[in-house]
Amino acid sequence: MATTERDYYELLGVARSADEGEIKKAFRRLARELHPDVSEAPDAEERFREVVEAYEVLSKSETRELYDRYGHAGLRSGGFQPGTFDFGSLSDLFAAFFGDDLIGGRAGRARGADLVAEVEIELAEAATGVTREVPFRVAVPCGQCGGNGAEPGTDVQTCPTCGGAGRVQQVSRSVFGEFVRAQSCPRCGGSGRLIETPCSTCTGAGRVVEERVLDVEIPAGIHDGQQLRLTGEGHAGTLGARTGDAYVRVRVLGDPRFVREGDDIFATVDLTMTQAALGAKVKVPTLTGDEEVEFDPGTQPGKIVVMRGRGMPSLQGFGRGDQRVLVNVVVPRNLSDEQRRLLAEFDEHADERTYRSDEGFFDKLKSAFR
Repeated sequence: MATTERDYYELLGVARSADEGEIKKAFRRLARELHPDVSEAPDAEERFREVVEAYEVLSKSETRELYDRYGHAGLRSGGFQPGTFDFGSLSDLFAAFFGDDLIGGRAGRARGADLVAEVEIELAEAATGVTREVPFRVAVPCGQCGGNGAEPGTDVQTCPTCGGAGRVQQVSRSVFGEFVRAQSCPRCGGSGRLIETPCSTCTGAGRVVEERVLDVEIPAGIHDGQQLRLTGEGHAGTLGARTGDAYVRVRVLGDPRFVREGDDIFATVDLTMTQAALGAKVKVPTLTGDEEVEFDPGTQPGKIVVMRGRGMPSLQGFGRGDQRVLVNVVVPRNLSDEQRRLLAEFDEHADERTYRSDEGFFDKLKSAFR
């Protein structure tokens, strides 16, 4: 019995009025989530046992009625003891409770494993989309034996212990009903087959590892760290089972000219003091090359110029972000005597109107954030 004696309905997440189908459905979901072979949570095993215990009670009318009337104390007085479970794998658990239909497939057939690769692209390539060749080491069906693991010309026998099912079952009976426990066949290891003469190429595995190169189309607008799924390009399954998938993690390298935020691109441009004062056309880097941008006379440091539609394309395929250009006014450091004289002369003729701003500091700050 679970030491905390939590409410069994609460453990399964069902109402007290739940019917048999709702209870079984809730248990299936929690069993998949909490089984120690799947979950990495430190308390997964304990929570799993609590859920199994709750299902063991609520799935049988006799124990459920006893629990509904008298709770945990009623179960103890009625002689109920929770079962001890030691399922070797998640498939054994599902077979024990729900039969082979839930797992699908024949004995020994296992879906191929997924594989993961990584590819690096430039930010400009992420803006247009690009195709990359990505190398993989992947398990494929053995060409020598056709994937069955036996040397050509030799037979593959059905395991006499499990009759080819790959699992053996034990049935225990109590006053509360039957409990069926299934586990992998110890003789054939769950394959349901016995190979007397293993294939000389794959040593009976039915698969060999080879190098492959895939052309991976990376869509425009992809973000750093996103993954692409290539269905059916992973490791081959056993005995003709479904092939796994390949996942390609895309790393978008940084570009010293830009900073990316979502679909928007930020860049800076340097204007000389005279360019900022008189206005100028200056080349600004963009993702597709340099473009001339006109800056008005009196452009101030910190001004943001928005280039509409010059950012990254949306990964969903609708529109593009903007490029925002931050103005930096460069102040001269090394002046000749003549330059110093001219600036001093300019300063003598300057007055309040020369430096009058059309907007206040906070207005400029709000404009920058916009």
